[in-house]
Amino acid sequence: MEFSRSVAIALEKAVPCKRVGVSVIGLEVPHVHVHLIPLNTMEDARFVNKVKLEKEEFEAIAKRISSFLE
Repeated sequence: MEFSRSVAIALEKAVPCKRVGVSVIGLEVPHVHVHLIPLNTMEDARFVNKVKLEKEEFEAIAKRISSFLE
């Protein structure tokens, strides 16, 4: 969870959002996943409106998040 917190802080700096939500799920696979979700409203946590990005856009966001990791 300490590492997840570090990534969440970097994510909040890299992606415009009001806060980062945390969801810990492990139903589909035999281990736990920590999902960090940029949120502007609680509606964003419902996973109804999915954002579609090109591979290059994902890579740019990942690079930006990485740049904020300490």
